[in-house]
Amino acid sequence: MTETPFKLFNSLTREIETFTPVHPGEARVYSCGPTVYNYQHIGNMRAYVFSDTLGRVLRWKGYDLTHVINITDVGHLTSDADEGEDKMEKMAAKAGKSAWDIAKFYQEDFERDLARLNITGKQHPRATEYVEPMIEWGKRIADKHCYELESGLYFDVSTIDDYGKLARAVTEEGEGRIGRLEGKRNAADFAIWRKTPEGETRQMEWDSPWGKGAPGWHLECSVMGEALLGFPFDIHTGGIDHREIHHPNEIAQNQAYCCTGGLGDAENSGARIWMHNNFLVERSGKMSKSSGEFLRLQLLIDKGYHPLAYRMMCLQAHYRSELEFSWEGLGAALTRLKRIVMGVERLKDEVAGDPSHQKFAPMREKFEAAISDDLNTSVALVALDEALAVKKVDGGVKRAVIEDMDRVLGLNLFDLTREHLRIRPVSAEITEAEIEAELIRRKEAKIAKDFATSDAIRATLAAKGVEVMDGDPLGWEWKLG
Repeated sequence: MTETPFKLFNSLTREIETFTPVHPGEARVYSCGPTVYNYQHIGNMRAYVFSDTLGRVLRWKGYDLTHVINITDVGHLTSDADEGEDKMEKMAAKAGKSAWDIAKFYQEDFERDLARLNITGKQHPRATEYVEPMIEWGKRIADKHCYELESGLYFDVSTIDDYGKLARAVTEEGEGRIGRLEGKRNAADFAIWRKTPEGETRQMEWDSPWGKGAPGWHLECSVMGEALLGFPFDIHTGGIDHREIHHPNEIAQNQAYCCTGGLGDAENSGARIWMHNNFLVERSGKMSKSSGEFLRLQLLIDKGYHPLAYRMMCLQAHYRSELEFSWEGLGAALTRLKRIVMGVERLKDEVAGDPSHQKFAPMREKFEAAISDDLNTSVALVALDEALAVKKVDGGVKRAVIEDMDRVLGLNLFDLTREHLRIRPVSAEITEAEIEAELIRRKEAKIAKDFATSDAIRATLAAKGVEVMDGDPLGWEWKLG
């Protein structure tokens, strides 16, 4: 264990708190995962870069980490309220496929994106694997906390203390998202079990004491969190959009199930600390899945950007701050990552030494202080830059320091090359081999002082979208526009 206390912002208490594990030496983290009815946009993926960074810091500090990211493959309606169609059923009907096939396809795509962003080592339980425990959970809380309507079993939020404390207040916008289903006792009441309407058949439905149907979305996370991590566990994460409805409803269920009191004691919520990353903002409106060709990781890759440039972009901002996406910003993050990789290139043949060398002490202290201060990754990156800039020091020692920092940042620095980071859209008609051959011809022409040929080659490459960067310090570089 390192000595610097690990401090995190708790959304439930709105305070910075020192992390103290529920189980000594262990860290148990639950992150709300995707509803696998479509591809994930890059705003969704910011949440997993954040939670992965949290997990990396916990491991770096010596904790035995268990990290769960659930897969919602049933139960999530087209609004956060108990209204609309099930997202899985709707997409299955649109695609002419089974809901199970839709879930499998988009879960696999999500897991590919995780791997591309160097997010590994998580459990991905599916909601449909836990339906029977969800029914048992409903039975346990039904008498004291629920009531039935024709459409299913609903949770009465007035039966627990401090409902909505996480959100602090129900705004007018929030009330709209909650909905006002006829017959509900309170506007904020929510479905534990949604009964299949008479005369209809769903692809995903199960028998229950409240009729054939499917579990409510909020119930899934409560049941899987308790089953896989036990109550209370250490940290629950999610996007800030979950702070207003989904997570308050989770907490209410947890209080009911565990027969606990109010939220003055954070453990009564099911987790000691609740953490939320802020939004990724994109001004053109292409973040939404309804926009058609929305921004997802594959689109960034198709335009020629390495996915770890997006991870770098996320790390450059604090997770609780809004992050504005732009192609210029992504390009700047790529340039910074490339510069670091070029610095690391010189260390790849070194045998890692002892990272505790006194010359690196200020950078290591700055790095640890930053990540221990509510995951201040932007300052941690500055510490890494400073460590790379240290002169006249054993290369093996420097390698060990940078490797240690990258255990937290997850940029895969010793596997990347600057060739990996070249911008090369999939639409480009010229191949890398052709570009390299032309650059060799151009270099020979310049050596022979045949500047007319040199300029002609550059112009030909430019016409094909290749920008030649003569000033590149380690040799001529290029990028495809």
